[in-house]
Amino acid sequence: MAKLKFATCINCIDGRVQLPAINFIKRRFRVDYVDVITEPGPDKVLSENESIDIIESIKRRVLLSVERNSSKNIIIVGHHDCKANPVEKKVHYNQIREAVNKIKGWNLEVDVYGVWVGKDWKVVLL
Repeated sequence: MAKLKFATCINCIDGRVQLPAINFIKRRFRVDYVDVITEPGPDKVLSENESIDIIESIKRRVLLSVERNSSKNIIIVGHHDCKANPVEKKVHYNQIREAVNKIKGWNLEVDVYGVWVGKDWKVVLL
């Protein structure tokens, strides 16, 4: 039996963005499964670097996905109409890019990407 392929998604808790993000990740990265780590406004949390306990919790969960499921890609998601992070799209884009850089700084030997889920619920790679 072939080894299953995993990716890791750090996404908002908002249920509207779960399936669009998961489906995009499965297609784009050709994986069988997506481990999902949810947090309200994760792009804000990771980019602002103020909630250290939450960031450490996210990191522990990412490490579990990478170590136990051999995830090779980590994707941080930002989305339209985020109640936990109600800022303009341009601000989200900057936060997503900063979050990508933060995760890359964890030196996990994986690829890290940022995506945006727009008001049409379509996902774009940043």
